[in-house]
Amino acid sequence: MDQLIQKQFTIRAFKAEENHDLCDKFIEGHKRVLLSVGVEEVSSSSNSWKYEPNVYVILCESNDGEKVYGGVRVHVYNNRNVLPMVEATEEFDPSVADHIKNFSSSGTGEMCGLWNSIEVAGMGIGAVYLIRSAIAILTKLNLKSLWALCSPFSARIAKNYSFLKYPHVGDDGTFYYPKIDLLATVCMVEDSDNLKDGNPEEVKKILDLRRNLNVEKEENNRGRDLKINYQLGIDI
Repeated sequence: MDQLIQKQFTIRAFKAEENHDLCDKFIEGHKRVLLSVGVEEVSSSSNSWKYEPNVYVILCESNDGEKVYGGVRVHVYNNRNVLPMVEATEEFDPSVADHIKNFSSSGTGEMCGLWNSIEVAGMGIGAVYLIRSAIAILTKLNLKSLWALCSPFSARIAKNYSFLKYPHVGDDGTFYYPKIDLLATVCMVEDSDNLKDGNPEEVKKILDLRRNLNVEKEENNRGRDLKINYQLGIDI
């Protein structure tokens, strides 16, 4: 891959219903990643979300917009819509919906569909920069809390961003999903304003990004230098 493409990216946020072409790029890239690990379909990979007004997409692209390297979605809960996590777990534990509703008065939602392409594996696109971007926009979306259904690997990473296991559903917060030999953990950021349970260094970076959602930054993850043009200043 071209070295310039490897080191320079744009991470943008947008309302799903306002850009179906970019939504389709997200869907296709996510599908390829799922197929590569033997998962043909999961509830959160349904493309119906691109028509919903409460869904926001964060996409990592090449600066020229020709290539897409990863993405994540934030679904805002409004007491009418069903979050993907509920669809994924309701047959195992129908109470998940009620637990989510209990946090709705102060604003809650779900982070889901996180993926990055194999081309950028190990660069932190998914595990660092996309999650950081999602947490950074929570106050803009008026979300005090945020849910996520995490694999064992991503659950460990999610702690950096103030996600903690929510043990009150499933088997101590866990389910077999998206297939019987894969374990998923329900995690939640309870206080997006302060992120008190996160890694202090990471929290500092999130709060800095939150102060300026449209900014170009020199980033470094595990010795890999990147330049990222953040375009997260969405209208809601």
